[in-house]
Amino acid sequence: MPRASDLARITDALAAAGEVLKRFTPGEVEAELKDGGDPLTAADKAVNNTLARALRGKDEGWLSEESTDTGDRLNRRRVWVVDPIDGTREFIEGIPEWGVSVGLVEDGVPVAGGVLSPPIGCLITGSDETGVECNGTEARASDTADLRGALVLASRSEIRRGEWDGFFATPIAVRSMGSVACKLALVAAGLADATWTLAPKNEWDVAGGAALVRAGGGCVFGVDGRDVVLNQADPLMDGLVATAPGLCQQVIELLGIRSSR
Repeated sequence: MPRASDLARITDALAAAGEVLKRFTPGEVEAELKDGGDPLTAADKAVNNTLARALRGKDEGWLSEESTDTGDRLNRRRVWVVDPIDGTREFIEGIPEWGVSVGLVEDGVPVAGGVLSPPIGCLITGSDETGVECNGTEARASDTADLRGALVLASRSEIRRGEWDGFFATPIAVRSMGSVACKLALVAAGLADATWTLAPKNEWDVAGGAALVRAGGGCVFGVDGRDVVLNQADPLMDGLVATAPGLCQQVIELLGIRSSR
């Protein structure tokens, strides 16, 4: 299937999700707790249903934070990996740092994706064949090659737990932000220079953003330095690193990753 067709499906699905979200007011939504303690809103459920109808085709797998994982996806070459609202806590609290994430994985590789951030009016889409667009304008990862002063987006909760304390003494510029999907998308579009997560993340958190970073010419890999391989039986990952191409080796050294990249 031509990648342009995949991107059209992603764009249409995110537009439909955006329309659904207009029915809800961030900061004024009720939430329940799932078994694992994570919050869930009616908006998460409604967007999930909308994305499933718009995206999944015949012989394609499906992995979503808000759908039961039957394992059928493991037998599929093409799998949609989505997070209906990445940053649900921020959505509930009215903090404008959340978004809808869609990723397409082929043979374990994130090849196309899109992240819609209604709070900042930003839609970033892209694929390995077409590059990245930010609100319809061509974009790509930044061309910075100096870690000094590089803008690194950090998890608000990780900073709160003290996990980033050691990085404040380094020459990078750290900015806290919710939604790992949005952070990855901003790196892909050259609006930030790097991001990494020091805590485990699920595939649905990062699939769309990882596809975008690859499409934008950036580097994306695990905290062990290895390439990202998705659609695993256990979707929980140790963490993820994404950087502008000129910062890849410097970030590896900063994080103390042993890698042959």
